Amino acid sequence: MTDTKPIRRIAIIGTGVIGASWSSLFLAKGLQVVATDIAPNAEAALRKFVETAWPALERLGLSSGASQSNLTFTPDIAQALAGADLVQENGPERIEFKQKLYGQLDELLPPDVIIASSSSGLTMSEIQKGAASHPERCVIAHPFNPPHLIPLTEIVGGAKTSESTIRRAEEFYTSIGQRTVRLNKEMPGHVANRLQAALSREVYYLVAEGVVSAADVDTALSWGPGLRWGVMGSMMLNHLGGGPGGIEHFFQQFTGPMTAWWKTLGSPVLTPDVQKKLIDSVHAEAGSRTIAELEAERDEVLLGLIELRKKAAKPS
Repeated sequence: MTDTKPIRRIAIIGTGVIGASWSSLFLAKGLQVVATDIAPNAEAALRKFVETAWPALERLGLSSGASQSNLTFTPDIAQALAGADLVQENGPERIEFKQKLYGQLDELLPPDVIIASSSSGLTMSEIQKGAASHPERCVIAHPFNPPHLIPLTEIVGGAKTSESTIRRAEEFYTSIGQRTVRLNKEMPGHVANRLQAALSREVYYLVAEGVVSAADVDTALSWGPGLRWGVMGSMMLNHLGGGPGGIEHFFQQFTGPMTAWWKTLGSPVLTPDVQKKLIDSVHAEAGSRTIAELEAERDEVLLGLIELRKKAAKPS
């Protein structure tokens, strides 16, 4: 596999929420995008998503050559793959489907074209079993929703993924403004979703046990540790939490209390009754606000935070 071929043309397989968001980001970075999906009205839905996302992307800053006109749609997968430099696959999370699809992609694509999966839970070692000829060019490139705003991509190789593929994937996603996280070994759910799952388990437990409402637990998270997590991660915050003594003093000071709390963390069982309690509490928090209104609120604050972090990251 050559390391020098530039990545300028992206084939998007599957144009649901993730595929449409990826398409928006790639277009904003001045890339050519050819999308394919067999779902009814897929093209219209994709173009509407891109059009709606474009003002936010303009606010974040478009790259040279960025244009919605660089988007092409075809229901024919072979046409979508023709001339592609990288494939971003966003198919259903079913291993049999993925393996069959990767067999098809493997046959249609030249061996130097990376096949990157957005899969959030399946491992590449299992997916790439479908690519009998060139499994080495298959890699997980998992985004965080919505990828056109959240600049995080998790890079995970499978048992047969080459180091060259991983390196090229890291370089590509970094070049379009993504923060890449490389996993040195495969884990179900990768990293970010596992962190979310660990936190969600305790959130559900506290609400189910009647300790706190959904509104109050969300306030505790978003106006407490969540504010700090929007600036830097848990390990660096621990370093600051130790004061002048840093992470060493943090562990000296908090290992005892922290490990004592671990012993009382909950393991809720999401029975229908527990789910109803959680659902009712969430609807009470949401009130009359629609999903669209909540998404708009989320995205507006996200944009402000991203702009602030980009400004803070610039050298003085």
